[in-house]
Amino acid sequence: MITYLKGTILAKQPKFIILLVNNIGYKIFVLQAFLKKIKLNQELELYAHLRHTEDNMSLFGFASQEELRFFELLLTISGVGPKSALGILEAAKLTDVKKAVLRDDPSILYKVSGIGKKTAERIVVELKNKLDLFPATEKQIALDDSDSEVFDALVSLGYADTDIRQALKQLPADTAGVEAKIKSALKFLRK
Repeated sequence: MITYLKGTILAKQPKFIILLVNNIGYKIFVLQAFLKKIKLNQELELYAHLRHTEDNMSLFGFASQEELRFFELLLTISGVGPKSALGILEAAKLTDVKKAVLRDDPSILYKVSGIGKKTAERIVVELKNKLDLFPATEKQIALDDSDSEVFDALVSLGYADTDIRQALKQLPADTAGVEAKIKSALKFLRK
């Protein structure tokens, strides 16, 4: 399987590039934001995902391993194909998608072409269980800075990650300060 490529950009199209690697041109679908940053004849390194079906083989390229892993995670969800997964990564930053998942908020996914309300809700539900595959530091990136401190404090008290996320969602919007958030979350967790 192809997972990494290094070569020169031979051509740029609206949704893909052609990367010349050892005199072989690879057509690689990339994110629009990434496409805007690169130039023709530029040397480029990509992390890649090879998608093989009965009648087609497609390559999808990413600037970082984290983007690639998240793309592959999205592909494990029923009803999400490579174009929808790319659309999700186009719609918002990776941390914003993670934050939406942790907060049970599928609204960020509604703006992706081809993803309806039910599919967006299924993505949030299924990703919630799979985000545990990412290291804890990445999960904490998805929380606000003060929420991250509250999260750490509650973990150190022995509460489970999923229970803490539920407690943080229940916090009143006007709760300010780490101590106040911890007290409020503890009231929910003790129920």
